[in-house]
Amino acid sequence: MKKGIHPYYHNLEVVMTDGTVFHTRSCYKSDKMVLDIDSKSHPFYTGKQTLVDTAGRVDRFKKRAEKTQDLMARRKK
Repeated sequence: MKKGIHPYYHNLEVVMTDGTVFHTRSCYKSDKMVLDIDSKSHPFYTGKQTLVDTAGRVDRFKKRAEKTQDLMARRKK
């Protein structure tokens, strides 16, 4: 094996969203990893799906597109 090309593989402490801690080994850049979301809090696993406001997003996109079209029309004149 070539020397100096392999990442540093070390012990890692992982903190779950509910405070549970477990130890593993990883190439992660730090000695501690704090999770923002995991299987105990992710909607897919908990069954508490939330509806995304797609209508609001579509309206915002259309408004931005109209502004862009108006701006392009002004530049052509």
